[in-house]
Amino acid sequence: MAALSLWLFGPTLVHLVSQWWQNPDFSHGFFVPLFSAFVIWQERHRLARIPLDPSWSGLVLLLFGLAVFVVGQLGAELFLARSSMLLVLAGLIVLFWGWNYFRALLFPLAFLILMIPIPTIVFNQITFPLQLLDSQAAAVILPWLGVPVFREGNVINLPAMPLNVAEACSGIRSLMSLVTLAIIYGYLMDRRTSVRVVLAIASVPIAVAANSLRIIGTGLLVQYWDPDKAEGYFHASWGLFIFLIALVAMYLLHRAICLIWPVEAEKAL
Repeated sequence: MAALSLWLFGPTLVHLVSQWWQNPDFSHGFFVPLFSAFVIWQERHRLARIPLDPSWSGLVLLLFGLAVFVVGQLGAELFLARSSMLLVLAGLIVLFWGWNYFRALLFPLAFLILMIPIPTIVFNQITFPLQLLDSQAAAVILPWLGVPVFREGNVINLPAMPLNVAEACSGIRSLMSLVTLAIIYGYLMDRRTSVRVVLAIASVPIAVAANSLRIIGTGLLVQYWDPDKAEGYFHASWGLFIFLIALVAMYLLHRAICLIWPVEAEKAL
């Protein structure tokens, strides 16, 4: 069965890994299956105590996953073809090990969806509003810092030069990476499901705010130092620095939650 699955989904997996490697927006995909494997390994003793209870209902899920795969292949829809791998995997687990095993593996299985790049039409629907949001935030804050600004869409006209908030500067890359890391961080650092959910949700505004800070910082560098700093190695390094700031913000938020709502207080309820 493993050989058959590998033969069926091999080309899809190869193309998926190739996209992780070639497109920085989806490079976080490498970490997703590794973390899922780590979770399963960490839970291995609990999983070993679950009695096997194969269920024929898994066959329905398996056939549905195969049908989704066929539709994805015929329609050249990569997201469907790739998502079908998770459906087939879930069907095989239920078919051979049962629903109790499936529920125990639900988190690492669901986490795998983050390794699949979102469809292009959805990607574009997210990036353009992010570009405008970041441009608007920079256009509001830069004048407070002494930089006059005239904004036209996602182009911020500074006295030194126009600053184009391009698709690559929308923050979608840091947004997806930070959401993935927030889920990993929550799993490793806090056992409370509610806190894990809060951290995952909070990663979205933190990533957006961090990217706005990146654009504001770039505007200040362009205006007060050197317009060439808006691109090249310095620009890329600045992005990494801002991402580290977002990680620190995530950590501080978690510390604040622990101070307001300590684990001991939850146990006392």
